[in-house]
Amino acid sequence: MDPFLEKRLKELEEAREKVRQAGGPEKVAKHHAEGKLTARERVETLLDPDSLMEFNMLAGHALGLPGDGIVCGNGTIDGRPVFVFSQDRTVLGGSIGLEHGYKMYRTIEQALEMRVPVIGLNEGPGARIPNSRDLDWYSVKKRTHFGFVNEKHGGSVFFPNTHASGIIPQISAIMGTCSGISVYSPALTDFIYMVDNSSHMCITGPRVVKMVTGEEITMEDLGGAKVHAEKSGVCDFRCKDERQLLSDIRRLLSFLPLNCDDQPPVYTTGDDPNRTCDDLNDIVPTAPNKPFDVHHVIRAIIDNGDFLEVKPEFAGEVIVGFGRLDGKTVGIVANQPMVRAGCLTVDSSDKQARFIRFCDCFNIPLLLLVDTPAYMPGSNQEHAGIIRHGAKVLYALCEATVPRVVVVLRKAYGGGNLGMGVLPGLGSDRVLYWPIMETGILGAEQAVMLIHSRDEGATKEYLEEKLREYKETYANPLYEVNANLNVHEVVTPAETRPYLVRTFKLLERKKVERPPKRHGNMPL
Repeated sequence: MDPFLEKRLKELEEAREKVRQAGGPEKVAKHHAEGKLTARERVETLLDPDSLMEFNMLAGHALGLPGDGIVCGNGTIDGRPVFVFSQDRTVLGGSIGLEHGYKMYRTIEQALEMRVPVIGLNEGPGARIPNSRDLDWYSVKKRTHFGFVNEKHGGSVFFPNTHASGIIPQISAIMGTCSGISVYSPALTDFIYMVDNSSHMCITGPRVVKMVTGEEITMEDLGGAKVHAEKSGVCDFRCKDERQLLSDIRRLLSFLPLNCDDQPPVYTTGDDPNRTCDDLNDIVPTAPNKPFDVHHVIRAIIDNGDFLEVKPEFAGEVIVGFGRLDGKTVGIVANQPMVRAGCLTVDSSDKQARFIRFCDCFNIPLLLLVDTPAYMPGSNQEHAGIIRHGAKVLYALCEATVPRVVVVLRKAYGGGNLGMGVLPGLGSDRVLYWPIMETGILGAEQAVMLIHSRDEGATKEYLEEKLREYKETYANPLYEVNANLNVHEVVTPAETRPYLVRTFKLLERKKVERPPKRHGNMPL
């Protein structure tokens, strides 16, 4: 071998090995002591073995900044291509410098160009603050901090995030304490994962909060995973540790297509598409005010009971998530009578509307399971903007073009018929009733009391008789389907699954054209 080539090969391998060591053994050991994987270990755990093709690996290495604090590349998950970046806290805390920001930007941009999902593993404080040496250099050269920044940098990463939205799935994981760019970029993506007692997201940390407002608060209480999973709704999935988080991302991707022009992957689940669900006869009580857990209904219907719930700890009155019917992905929206009686609220409206729009972006049919007394009344909801937030759901429903089937399990009162797509003209392809359901402006008891409580001689027996009459006529689905052609069928609980399998198979051929426009103005 030529001595010069031999020398350069040795130098190349030494540089690569130095980058693989990240911020050095001491920093890596400290990182591991916190129960965390390094940036590179996270990527290798996430991707299929030996599938990572890293780019710009040697950026910053000559300055002692391996990769400039970020690992970027492409690889595969279950054999399907993805792009990924992983911020390295052992290199200047994972802060975003020029090369770091460019690599992050290009990762998202290339994923968009290749039309494949992008995954960001975030752990950093945001933009890198200039040190005294940098400031001295700027002074001598008469330059500002932004004087030599090109268009593709950390501070403009929101541009490719926005343009990729609705074209490719974007997934973010918060692997430690993040702020600034490292929280705003994830906030633009489709799903956010966090690790319990380890991940934090905030715009300003506890020290700044105390200086500005005088409030004393811990990082965990300010922006921990529990806070964002239960209160703010920023976090879609809260995980016990990093390995579970990375495994859960792989599971999520199994439900999703590579891009908006693709279809979700189809799996052989082994669950008979003609299987009946006799258990459903006992799961849902016939009394409209008696609670039940709608998770049991969902798991009885879908393949093998395999349900991936999104935002399970936020706005629990509505359940959203992914399942499969005959091996094909469906997005499920269901009222949860166990929480606030299944009422529609400000928070659940945001949760529902965003999920519906995601499914519509990525060719995922929608199944709505309805059991709701309508929108939550009260000044708290009105003052929080239930009108504006509820309008988001109506916008999402009317905008969506993917196949949509609505099943009214037990009750749908008032505005619940709007928010769950029951009424005609909202774009639902099939509306199905169970035999025990009742619908109307109000529940049967409330309607009878409103209409007949002031009748002459309105005794208890009289009102009970009027209630029986009401339930057998106005609240009886067999009479409803007699005149309401928007209701396509009354199905028994047991036959719900096979009926849905056949219906979604038919609706695969659905094609809807919307009038061309720049974009709508959704009520945000």
